[in-house]
Amino acid sequence: MSLTGTPFLYTLIALSVIAPALPLVLWSRVRGPRALRTATRALMLLFAQGTAVALVFTLVNNADNLYDNWADLLGTGDHVQQAADLGADGTGGIALKRLPKVRQTFRPATGPGMRAAGRVRVTQLKGRVSGVNAEVYVWLPPQYDEPAYRHHEFPVVELLPGYPGSAKAWFGSLHANEQLKPLMRDGQIAPFILVAPRTNLLAGVDTGCANIPGTVNADTWLSVDVPMMVMDNFRAESAPRGWAVAGYSAGAHCAAKLAVAHPDRYRAAVSLSGYDPIGERASLAAQNPALRAENNPCLLLRGAPVPPRISLYLSGQPHDGYEAAVALEQTAKAPTTVHVVYIPRSAGGHTMALWRPQVVPAFRWLTEVTGRGHVTAARAAPPRSPSTAGARPAELASGTASRAGAVRRR
Repeated sequence: MSLTGTPFLYTLIALSVIAPALPLVLWSRVRGPRALRTATRALMLLFAQGTAVALVFTLVNNADNLYDNWADLLGTGDHVQQAADLGADGTGGIALKRLPKVRQTFRPATGPGMRAAGRVRVTQLKGRVSGVNAEVYVWLPPQYDEPAYRHHEFPVVELLPGYPGSAKAWFGSLHANEQLKPLMRDGQIAPFILVAPRTNLLAGVDTGCANIPGTVNADTWLSVDVPMMVMDNFRAESAPRGWAVAGYSAGAHCAAKLAVAHPDRYRAAVSLSGYDPIGERASLAAQNPALRAENNPCLLLRGAPVPPRISLYLSGQPHDGYEAAVALEQTAKAPTTVHVVYIPRSAGGHTMALWRPQVVPAFRWLTEVTGRGHVTAARAAPPRSPSTAGARPAELASGTASRAGAVRRR
């Protein structure tokens, strides 16, 4: 049974009901030597505790989309077929524009939240340059199939999860498609194609979206193979115009890094609680000083020969992304622009509940910076240090809390 499937969840629910009943019914009926009776009763108690723990884990996993399947959970999944040395630009000298188009087969994605606000589709993509073979989820905006837009090319946002994390989390846990669909239909937010590629490529380690010859070419997978697939199969704008990348947690660090490293592929990036994985034991990008430097967005920005023409949206709390965001803001020089959103501690911790309210403000900002429509200043630019007085956690997390609003609620 699938780890995130309904049959497995219902089986655990049934076992969680049956398991506590067994000791109640059978405790005094166990026969045999004293040692056997003790062992049997202990097994019944352990079974009851085990099913309860498994049910709680499954509910949390389904809510936060941490592990997509049994291979991810057990650390046996490997999606890297080869990892050649692709050079500084991650293309290995391949003339990308000369590669023939490849048509992918898509099927409806399954799991919590996948069918909400229009079906999410999934395909198995064999990266022609990176050597990665993994799934990619795609959601099309409501205008995509309308006759008036049949010749229109749409902007794209790549969505990156944290670690551990499933690519489906942006749909199943953050409900990005559900939140954005009505606003896209009303013209408040641009009709972006949402693309969520797998980032958990090797068993038990965080790739840090890095290219490491002989190990993994995660950067090329995300910034070359996935965009090529999207442009081959959908009416998507060519890069970098209209292309952005967004992430939360470890995925936020990757989003900022990809945009800074590849301004020829992305115009903007959104980083929600991004952190440097230097302190993460499972991080490949933190293996040595050279790799850390090559994948640190602040160092990359500081060392760029010419400031890149990109825009960055960086939100964070004290000691959870905010300091890194300020460092990037202080490093940036025109035409690079950095928008920092301070999220107070009272908004909550490093969880989906913190990032979910930030989806809409971040996409309003993306609509502005990519020139896809006019959004009022109040919507596009949350205050840098919002007041916490009388504000709900969702408002604090999204950066939309204001002192005036707090006064009105008193």
